[in-house]
Amino acid sequence: MTAPNVRRLTTDDLTAAEMLEIRTLLGQAFESGEGGQFSDDDWDHALGGIHIVLDLESDIVAHAAVVERGIQIGGRDLRTGYVEAVAVAPSHQGVGHGSLLMTDVATYIDDRFDLGVLSTGSPSFYERLGWRIWTGPSFVRAAAGLHRTQDDDGDILVLPTRSSPSLDLAASISCDWRSGDVW
Repeated sequence: MTAPNVRRLTTDDLTAAEMLEIRTLLGQAFESGEGGQFSDDDWDHALGGIHIVLDLESDIVAHAAVVERGIQIGGRDLRTGYVEAVAVAPSHQGVGHGSLLMTDVATYIDDRFDLGVLSTGSPSFYERLGWRIWTGPSFVRAAAGLHRTQDDDGDILVLPTRSSPSLDLAASISCDWRSGDVW
């Protein structure tokens, strides 16, 4: 068996065939998991940044995207790499591909951002890779002001980087509004 290969590509660098392969992978992985369906909004959130893919024998078997996103902690803006669309093909789960992929994601974020952020219903996978659960209240910033996103509390994780300021995990955290899941 060939060793897995991790690649980083911008959305524009992905071929139409790769985009379709990734979108299909995400649909299958989310359908088989506990997170429900992978929506068109979810896909849109993953576009415009860097796609980190894991290839195995010329097939993409794992994917994560990192997009720059407006995150504030205690009212302070931080240059944030927000992780979207993390999935491993169901037939390749449980053998370390997700950990390998997320290790590269962490390196990418550490090299370029003040902080990594993601939202998940499966925090234990990320915690063992150095991500920390945000314990403070969460909000979304919209045209009409701050709105509490209480249902997302406990599902938001952060990854401090070498350029992160000191973080109070119990402070408030907020994101810019977007369609679909705001977090």
